[in-house]
Amino acid sequence: MSKKVLIVDTCLACVWMKVPEMEVAGSDNDRWDYERVNAKIELEIADGTLLVLPLASIIETGNHITQIKGRDRMPYVKEFGEKIQQSIDGDSPWAAFSSQNALWEGNHLRDVVGRWMSMNETGKHSLGDVSILDVATAYRSAGFQVEILTADALLKSYEEVDLQQLGMPAPPRRRNRK
Repeated sequence: MSKKVLIVDTCLACVWMKVPEMEVAGSDNDRWDYERVNAKIELEIADGTLLVLPLASIIETGNHITQIKGRDRMPYVKEFGEKIQQSIDGDSPWAAFSSQNALWEGNHLRDVVGRWMSMNETGKHSLGDVSILDVATAYRSAGFQVEILTADALLKSYEEVDLQQLGMPAPPRRRNRK
């Protein structure tokens, strides 16, 4: 069986971080609170799953933390900053952020924007969600089993879809290092 990655979407990253006014996510029949998110992540870690923090989730979660009102946001800043550093460094259970580098190069970003524009012809997809699907496709292409940890039903519905199946260019594979 292939190694598994769990890609953490913004909505559940905020729940996991206990960001005020974002402590619960999902529809009424699929609610996610801290206990559920944390239990899922702990179970995946125990099973040897790598956690992936996409750039979209980093930026969006950081923005939500910055917008905390009425209390000291620094504990949230510090805790999330530590998780980002662990992701950058590839500290277990985090997959190294550097494996996403090729997804943010100029020509590939043009492809991401093109996919976003195309996908919005048939549905309502955020640019962040399209970039997360790009990360999922890249890991799947590298032989990983992929799960997106999200409360967003539309994003979750694309979890097993490779961008190639949508007639869109695949994310670049990691270049050989000399």
